[in-house]
Amino acid sequence: MIVLGLLALALLLAGAGALQLGPLNVSFQALWSALGDPSSSHHDANAVIQLRLPRILLAALVGAVLAVAGCCMQALFRNPLAEPGLVGLSSGAALGAALMLVAGSYWPALEALPANLRIPLAAFSGAALTAWVAVQLSLVDGQSRIAALLLAGLAINAICGAGLGLLSVMASDTALRGLTFWLFGSLGKADWAAIQLASPALLLPLLALPWLGWRLNALLLGEAPARHLGVDVALFKKLLLAMVVLAVGAAVSLTGIIGFVGLIVPHLIRLIIGPDHRMLLPASALSGALLLLAADSLARSALPPAEIPVGVITALIGGPFFLALLLRNRDQVELG
Repeated sequence: MIVLGLLALALLLAGAGALQLGPLNVSFQALWSALGDPSSSHHDANAVIQLRLPRILLAALVGAVLAVAGCCMQALFRNPLAEPGLVGLSSGAALGAALMLVAGSYWPALEALPANLRIPLAAFSGAALTAWVAVQLSLVDGQSRIAALLLAGLAINAICGAGLGLLSVMASDTALRGLTFWLFGSLGKADWAAIQLASPALLLPLLALPWLGWRLNALLLGEAPARHLGVDVALFKKLLLAMVVLAVGAAVSLTGIIGFVGLIVPHLIRLIIGPDHRMLLPASALSGALLLLAADSLARSALPPAEIPVGVITALIGGPFFLALLLRNRDQVELG
């Protein structure tokens, strides 16, 4: 509980710092006045509230969701190397979103779909399809093997990368600029409308999954012991995977591919507070929000006035971390 309290405090301080970070230097008093009266004369404060505040909230939501999704996948496959991006969920969601973005100019029938739902639905469908393919390819005698899962994820990421490359050739100039958003990940499109649309899909897994913590603890013991403890393992695994797909699809539809958050955060928090998912899941959510908020603040301020895609920052952090984790767990991914 002390760790949770410290993480929540750190997140609040990081959010307050990020709110001040940028070309507009606005006092908290002016921000508070603008929040209370949007029609006030504090034009700079209103600009911060309309542009910077939704970006901060989206960073916290997406970071929390990706961390919780990674934590659940590591429990599901009982291996610290499992992560939504590594098994192809993020790239599948990005391919689905990019396909909808480019295909709209070729198939006018897609215009019949509500404009604000086209890309989120395509991202969710892409994540769901790649999740199903990866799990099916990893099954050996009815059990999912981590080596097969990682190899399936490698193949899926390569295929989705090729698909994104092909779409970039077919895309118009306008669509091509949009594709770079999906390839590198960014929070630059954050606004209140996007948060309002995606918040149900992000908040449902974020709030529901911690209540399943004791079932994840049981699953760590193995499927047979979990059944003896009263867990319907087959149904629970489907529910868990559906929640992860919903979370990742919603996150990618808003921010593009942001990798390694779901790998780094759960592993580090597990080292600090232990493997009890009743505490590990909320702690991972707070830590994921803090990590992505810090990464986005760095992305906005490192090379002004240019902005580094936040996916590049998380990859620079997560790539070496994954290699170190892989070296530490080599015995768990042997193919022989």
